[in-house]
Amino acid sequence: MTKGLSRKKVIIPMNTNNAKRVIAQFNMHITNINNLLKGIKLEISADYIHFNNKRIVIITNKVATSSDLNIVKKYIKELNNVNSNDIMSPSVMVLSSKD
Repeated sequence: MTKGLSRKKVIIPMNTNNAKRVIAQFNMHITNINNLLKGIKLEISADYIHFNNKRIVIITNKVATSSDLNIVKKYIKELNNVNSNDIMSPSVMVLSSKD
């Protein structure tokens, strides 16, 4: 599990219904995202997902690159129970020591 200053956020804006559907099965999605990232030999991993104000927030072990973001976005958009048209481009936020 990622701790302290190394925590990062991948923020994916989407409508509330999509976000709730993703959060409902967050353990499965964390596992699948990590398998995708590991499968292409990336060093980033996702720790957990939570819902926050019309977006999902994925906490990761390091800052995500644009390539990492595209992989996560593609995974989320391909989920059967979400409307892919409502998924916006993800962004990254680095947490300070106060977060």
